[in-house]
Amino acid sequence: MTDALKLMMVEDSPSLAAIYNAYLAEESYQTVTVDSLGRAHATLDAFVPDLILLDIELPDGNGIDFLRHVMELEKPPKVVVMTAHGTSDMAVDAIRMGASDFLTKPFDAARLKVTLGNAAAQLDLGKRIEELSGKQRASYANFIGASNAMQTVYQTIDSLAPSDATGFIVGESGTGKELAAEAIHAHSDRAGREFVAINCGAIPGELMESELFGHVKGAFTGASNAREGAASIANGGTLFLDEICEMDLELQKKLLRFIQTGTFRKVGSNTLETVDVRFVCATNRDPLVEVREGRFREDLFYRLHVVPLRLPPLRERDRDILMIARHFLEVYADQAKKAFTHFSLAAEEQMLRYVWPGNVRQLQNVIQQAVVLHDGEQIEADMLALDIHQGLQESLDGHDSPGASAAKSETHSQPDDLARRRAIEPLWMVEKRAIEAAVAACDGNINRAAGLLEVAPSTLYRKRQAWIDDSA
Repeated sequence: MTDALKLMMVEDSPSLAAIYNAYLAEESYQTVTVDSLGRAHATLDAFVPDLILLDIELPDGNGIDFLRHVMELEKPPKVVVMTAHGTSDMAVDAIRMGASDFLTKPFDAARLKVTLGNAAAQLDLGKRIEELSGKQRASYANFIGASNAMQTVYQTIDSLAPSDATGFIVGESGTGKELAAEAIHAHSDRAGREFVAINCGAIPGELMESELFGHVKGAFTGASNAREGAASIANGGTLFLDEICEMDLELQKKLLRFIQTGTFRKVGSNTLETVDVRFVCATNRDPLVEVREGRFREDLFYRLHVVPLRLPPLRERDRDILMIARHFLEVYADQAKKAFTHFSLAAEEQMLRYVWPGNVRQLQNVIQQAVVLHDGEQIEADMLALDIHQGLQESLDGHDSPGASAAKSETHSQPDDLARRRAIEPLWMVEKRAIEAAVAACDGNINRAAGLLEVAPSTLYRKRQAWIDDSA
């Protein structure tokens, strides 16, 4: 404990009080001892203890009465009650009233230290929870969102960034994986050095090694000049490997050696180079499925999968959707010199009910398109190009809210439009049929079905439970 916790000991026996103080002589408690309820009440407000060691049987009353008073305080301390043999019922009553633990006399030094240590740990945990609940952030780095899902993301980045541990970011396309990697770098001790990002799925396999490690002049046809790779450029900083599961297996082996040793050779060179790089990687696939299917090396996965960070899809972020939409509306209205300032209620309802398969990137495009193609002060539901993506959550619910009904009537009032929509099977129905077929083919084995569908088992459990809930 860096700061000594304040302990008030309420014990009427001078000899026992002396023994308990001796037990705690090497502990970092700031201790005050009182021998009656009267003195305990008089000391409580002045001393403001963190912990109270409370005897139940006292000369001027029952310790339970003092416990009751303490539990009524705005921020009550942790109380450990002391009872004699044969008074276990009293100890149970004390626990029900809010005491954190009890000790049955006689007890030894080890038991006293452990019991008070547990109470101190509970106190510390309560303070941490209070601090975190008071830090409900509406934005972080380049993220916007106050949902519980995003609070977890922010807290994980806060914990991960100061270390050199590898961050393994998993999330659907458009959830902001590169933003998370940039936030990890920006909040680390390497913030003043380079942040280098490589998209392993966007670079042809034959060029990927050169992109990562560089090459010397003449290493291959077209290599007319020597070139530094991302590993050299990121020396002292952070190397972000996006879509890591797209990397060729042969290059995965070289990457593993680079991560383990910090050394590499440029393409066409025999010279071993050493760099100091912090790794962050990301994928929109389930890495365990990739390992199981032999597309991603297991040893590389466990080398990289040190601190996992899951970015939630937009559909799991509640009203963050509206916060982000309003931000984009302000940005694009300003850029386009348009008068838009807000969304209609129907437009907001429609955005909240949409599943956003393209996540934040899709939301950004939808808002930009609405601003560019329309004029006015208010974005209406029919200005949002959502019907082309097939994803309104009203299909999942089986019924419409009043706002969604208004949006629906505004957007799809034409008969030919309705007919066209009826001819198209909703995406969620296609997905449900595919999942049920896979589970049936695997004789009900969810894990095996998830592997065949290339999704996480948790995704199947969540979707199937949602279907059960909706039908209830």
